[in-house]
Amino acid sequence: MAAMAGSYVRQGNGQPPKVKNPRATDGDEQYEPQWDERLTITVGPKNADLVGHDEKVIQAAVDYMARRGGGTIKLLPGIYTLRNAVFLSSQIRLQGSGPETIITKINSEKVSLSDDSDWYDQEITLEDAASFRVGDGIVLRGKDAVIKRTLIARSGNRFKLDDGLRENLWLSAKPNCSSLFPLLTSEYTHDVVIEDLVLDGNAQNNDNLDGNYAGCIFLQDCNRFTIRRVEAKNYNGDGISFQICHDVSVENCHCHDNTQLGLHPGSGSQRPVIRNNQLTRNNIGLFWCWGVKNGFATGNRILANRDVGMSIGHNDTDNLIQNNTIADSGRIGILFRNDSRGNDFWANRNRLENNRIENSGDKDGIAIDIQGKTRDLVILGNQLHETRQPMNRTGIHIATQAGHITLQENTVKGFAHAIRDERTNQKGTSNS
Repeated sequence: MAAMAGSYVRQGNGQPPKVKNPRATDGDEQYEPQWDERLTITVGPKNADLVGHDEKVIQAAVDYMARRGGGTIKLLPGIYTLRNAVFLSSQIRLQGSGPETIITKINSEKVSLSDDSDWYDQEITLEDAASFRVGDGIVLRGKDAVIKRTLIARSGNRFKLDDGLRENLWLSAKPNCSSLFPLLTSEYTHDVVIEDLVLDGNAQNNDNLDGNYAGCIFLQDCNRFTIRRVEAKNYNGDGISFQICHDVSVENCHCHDNTQLGLHPGSGSQRPVIRNNQLTRNNIGLFWCWGVKNGFATGNRILANRDVGMSIGHNDTDNLIQNNTIADSGRIGILFRNDSRGNDFWANRNRLENNRIENSGDKDGIAIDIQGKTRDLVILGNQLHETRQPMNRTGIHIATQAGHITLQENTVKGFAHAIRDERTNQKGTSNS
């Protein structure tokens, strides 16, 4: 019996058997057959399963699919104008019809509250409610408070909210209510695909809403999202933002002309893949937030962003940034931010490889700026070029307290200072 047991272990190489012919088994989320056809519902202004052109009809399709365990919502060509966000559920594929599917939003309105609301209340009173309707998405702001809610009932200027406030909105803090929201959003969901559509934030007619709360797409505490062939533009805030979201893939998207960040892999997000996107004319093109780890950014074109092309900082470690083009940044091509608020909050152990960084900043511009105590970077095989006059421009700047930095096989041309290393007070000439 002992010999037979040993033989069995060797035959299986100590591994469980592979699943070769999966079946749909109740409760088994790991394995699923590749079905030839899945549940799909169409949404559009006409000739669709659900007819309409606002958030209510898209949300109805999402909720329909959610009750059946997921499926595809096909948005037909048309302009969909939202008064509230579309809230996505798990295992949903939201598929547009390419550039002809446009999701945008109403102009925002901001009014003051006319009565105090305590943190335990579920209602507000507005000074002027003429522009607000039941069903609207809103943001309430007061002292240190940003609260996203939906209006679900009203009597005159008095509205019930879909959830309690959990923050005080006292008149002494001059609180206000704005018709602001992300276009597409999701919280605590998984396995979602968003593809082939245009998101237009109508920035010229909307107040700013920070990327920690909104964007053309805003995700919070989600897993395994795929965003591809999406144009996210013109939001008074971020194009695409996700916070504490893991295994998010953003591919072949175009994030442009947003007032803040083009693409914002946010706090604590693990293993994002950012591939073949174009990030143009934002304030910052690609912003690695706090604690983004083991990410991969490759093949992206990060062009003409007003401040910084790519910014990486607070505990953003062990990421690979490879084969990207960063050009015409307003101040800095790639910035390794300084964060001295903790013991070791810098963007350590990242690798920059085979990137092209061109024409960064004004007369004092910097292609790669390594600030604070950032350490253990590998900067390998990058091409840093200045096609304008050298002026006082720098290829690579390394701050006084920075740790070990590996510079190898980089081409640095056209700068007044190819490498300006404050650790040793050395300045290398161009073409180093």
